[in-house]
Amino acid sequence: MEGIFYGVGVGPGDPELLTLKAARVIRDCDVVAFAVSSPELTEPVYEEAKESFCPAYLANCVAWQIVLPAVPEIEKKPKLYLPMPMRKDKEALRQIHDACAERTERLLREGKQIAFLTLGDPTVYSTCLYVHKRLKRRGMKTCLIPGIPSFCAAAAALDMGLVENREELHVIPASYGVEESLELPGTKVLMKAGKKMPLVKQAVTEKKLAVRMVENCGMAGERICRKAEEIPEDAGYYSLIIVKEQGSPAGEGGE
Repeated sequence: MEGIFYGVGVGPGDPELLTLKAARVIRDCDVVAFAVSSPELTEPVYEEAKESFCPAYLANCVAWQIVLPAVPEIEKKPKLYLPMPMRKDKEALRQIHDACAERTERLLREGKQIAFLTLGDPTVYSTCLYVHKRLKRRGMKTCLIPGIPSFCAAAAALDMGLVENREELHVIPASYGVEESLELPGTKVLMKAGKKMPLVKQAVTEKKLAVRMVENCGMAGERICRKAEEIPEDAGYYSLIIVKEQGSPAGEGGE
């Protein structure tokens, strides 16, 4: 019997926001899979041993750090490390993602149940989708386990609503430019601004928009900025900006 590939959303950073279903699937699975962005990993690596031979990958894996306190059993499970480098060479990425899917498929055909841990929700800009869609095309059994999205957790951290009444919500990858997207009506969520933060900050400042930022939401070192001028230009990768129209009913103080 073939196994099932689970794309498991582990939430934004706080282990207490891991869902009961995600914890159960992770606890019951045969193999735990991780995306590794390190340039040192160039091909998938599978470890059957109970103790990890790649502790550096786990130390730098936020999803692992989130799950470990809630599901300590994962420490003894076999692990599948899948290279997911941050590059824009489409052909190189295609080859890497194909190799990740092929290695995962081999384990599934052995009957392994695989839980691919992914931050936030697996349907929103998730690396697990690169493997998931390839496995689906090959006829493998797949399942996505939803998690709390980072932008919902960030709004909660700010103690404010995202949208209300007829307001629209737009989720935008900030690393690809945001100038045109800022013209959209309603609330804009700018995800993973990272190195583009100076440009993003300049764009929202020029438009005099109501801006708030949460960095490392639910993680150690969480930082909240409630004005554009407070946002540091060297904010980290896990920085999320919420942009609202002035007078938005879902914002602070609205009715």
